[in-house]
Amino acid sequence: MMKTIYTEVEVEVDLGDFDTDDLIEELESRVGGNGVFSDGKDILQVIYEKRRLGQDYQTELDQLIYMSIGKII
Repeated sequence: MMKTIYTEVEVEVDLGDFDTDDLIEELESRVGGNGVFSDGKDILQVIYEKRRLGQDYQTELDQLIYMSIGKII
């Protein structure tokens, strides 16, 4: 029998420790690899799944708000 377990880990990092190319690569992987942000449906799907599983979805909600109105609290 196989079980899947999800966990979250909070780690503090200094962005200065990362090479610019590494940061660009990470950003591109988060926006679909083509440099174009999605219309928000993928983030909304993640929010739905995390909410359904009782997981924290605040980061994704902030991303969706920023994508929609360009402002963040």
